[in-house]
Amino acid sequence: MRTTASRTVLSLAALGLFVAGCGDDSKGSGVSEPAPHTRPRALEVAKAWDGSSAAETWRSGYYPLGDPVQLPDGAFHSGADKEAYLSRNFALRGDLPKTSRKDAKVTWRDGDSLTLPLMDARATYDKLGGGNGPGPRLTVTGAKLGETTVATSRGPATVPAWLFTIDGYDTPLKRVALAPSKPPKSPISAVDSPTNELWELNRVVAVAADGRSVTVRAHHGACDDGPAVDVLETDDSVVLSGYMVGTKDGICTAQLLAEKVTVELDRPLGDRILLDAYTGRPVRGAE
Repeated sequence: MRTTASRTVLSLAALGLFVAGCGDDSKGSGVSEPAPHTRPRALEVAKAWDGSSAAETWRSGYYPLGDPVQLPDGAFHSGADKEAYLSRNFALRGDLPKTSRKDAKVTWRDGDSLTLPLMDARATYDKLGGGNGPGPRLTVTGAKLGETTVATSRGPATVPAWLFTIDGYDTPLKRVALAPSKPPKSPISAVDSPTNELWELNRVVAVAADGRSVTVRAHHGACDDGPAVDVLETDDSVVLSGYMVGTKDGICTAQLLAEKVTVELDRPLGDRILLDAYTGRPVRGAE
């Protein structure tokens, strides 16, 4: 197992550039500082996965990374539209199409493909939210089956997607019409309980088009300066270790916050498995 030196990426909050609020989505910077004692656990996780049957199963399946939704061009036209999307508040005006297709293909750039059950338009719409809650709504006026490109654990792939027409927008909102493959059982168990020096990551937000950086949502509390993420790269995996910086002693409210942190890699992610040091499992994508 070849490894590279571990590095740490801090969120902007950790640098004191702003005070993080609940649910803050600010992107992290690429500043490095000495990491806490994350390396031994990261090495254990990499060793357990590299060359394992779980890794083989992972590389043969469909595991999307990042957001399954592609927004219309120019989204959003207003703060109300953005609020509606973030609160998953959609209204359906008209009927959604039916299809006789039961299966569809995921196709990777190297020509490999995988056939999976196709999610129909109604089920895909429900994944968007489809709620009837108070406040502003985005109105869906129709849909058709098409394709989009998503980042996956095996690199970019072309996948089927339902293209929803949104009132007021010239281009559709695309939502992937497939569910991920069933994940394999991890060859290593999770850490017993979180500490300031190691915390479970929330999820993958995005993978850069060139694969040289990964953005994740990392957890932290109300009485610290924000999250940081240490990275350990091997030939077969990339292990991310989330932790908190600037923790303070004394009474603290029990809040679990999350911020975006971008991690730069020495080389493209490719089909290397993106792992969470805390859980010992792949970092999950958005659902």
